[in-house]
Amino acid sequence: MRFCLQIILGWAVVAATAVPGWGAESATPGAVSVVHADRRTGRLVRTVVVSRKPATDSEVHAWIEEAAKNFEISPLLVDSVVQVESNYNPFALSPKGAQGLMQLMPATARRFGVSNPFDPRQNIEGGVRYLKLLQSTFQDDRLAVAAYNAGEQAVTRYRGVPPYAETVNYVAKVGQKYSQAERTAAKSTPPAKSAEKPSEDAPRHVMAYVDAEGRLYIATQ
Repeated sequence: MRFCLQIILGWAVVAATAVPGWGAESATPGAVSVVHADRRTGRLVRTVVVSRKPATDSEVHAWIEEAAKNFEISPLLVDSVVQVESNYNPFALSPKGAQGLMQLMPATARRFGVSNPFDPRQNIEGGVRYLKLLQSTFQDDRLAVAAYNAGEQAVTRYRGVPPYAETVNYVAKVGQKYSQAERTAAKSTPPAKSAEKPSEDAPRHVMAYVDAEGRLYIATQ
């Protein structure tokens, strides 16, 4: 019975704004209370995150572009990971405890200096730093994405995408969105203009000079 209760509590994400009985924190505009069971102790844990102003879609995409540029990684790949991980929900919380837009585990958030995983900008930067590390480690986007889902050790142990149904499906989803984004970007990019050859009827430069005997020479270029 206790095990079932932990699972139920682990899925609970409660918006705390204007919810009575949650204390002074709940009165803060933009406050969100995340309730889940601690995996180690089994006790109920509540984390209140304050967001003064919800991030807009344009802000999220701007932060993705910024972080991707800073860490030299494709923003289209980062955006594809965000879509599959949280579908742009900054307060997403998985049953395993992954948090925010890029679903950072608490240990991963600490590893990359993310103090508040529910802050979109922090979360994106931490996730991009991790993804860049995985790219550098495995030298393959597909393996980097697999390691983002299953962990570095799993990819190293299997020397490829781990044969976990969740990871195989995850890699396929991210790959599909990434490929689609690349195709869309290619279509929206105008083709480079080729150098135009001068027309035969185009005016030419005329050069004239007189030799030592006084003869006039005229030539065109």
